[in-house]
Amino acid sequence: MQIAVWFIAAILGWFVGGINLAVTLSKAIYHEDIRNRGSGNPGFTNFKRIYGNKYAWFVFAFDLLKGAILCLAFGIWFEYLGFDFQLGAAYTGLFVMLGHSFPIQYGFKGGKGFLVLLSELFVLDWRAGIIAFALMTALLLTVKYMSLATMCALTVGAAVLFVFKCNIPAAAIYAACVVFMVIRHRENIKRLKEGTESKFHLGSGR
Repeated sequence: MQIAVWFIAAILGWFVGGINLAVTLSKAIYHEDIRNRGSGNPGFTNFKRIYGNKYAWFVFAFDLLKGAILCLAFGIWFEYLGFDFQLGAAYTGLFVMLGHSFPIQYGFKGGKGFLVLLSELFVLDWRAGIIAFALMTALLLTVKYMSLATMCALTVGAAVLFVFKCNIPAAAIYAACVVFMVIRHRENIKRLKEGTESKFHLGSGR
């Protein structure tokens, strides 16, 4: 079982991570694929910009919960088997993010995974999660760029894990996930440099 749990975490993490509510709701309610609208990204930000607030926050909550539940569950299982809780959570989170980004269910075309990473951070260390969430919110309320807010917040969150002496392999896995997430934002980074990135509004506006 000690060996099997690594495979189960990877397989289940990838599969559940690949369940994308933005794609499901866009097809079921609006009879189109969110990946063919706006930025083409099947995530909370693009969904909210295209369809407004009505269902967007369900997408937000679902992406947070799928990451948090899996990371917490496997962290507990890893710890029960004699491994480190944080290592189990971070390892599982890696595959949840890969599944979210490259979902088998949707032809490997998925989202960027910032909500999955935020939920994983809270499981690894709630203090780091609060710091990252507070920074993300502050940036959203000021500069109003979701991409910049998430990249900055999660990068700081990854650094804070080391400051709070998180399990080193777990912190390293999480940091690698953040680097991957930033790379997935390369088009956003280009638009930020060019001054053409769309702003994000927390209220009813799109």
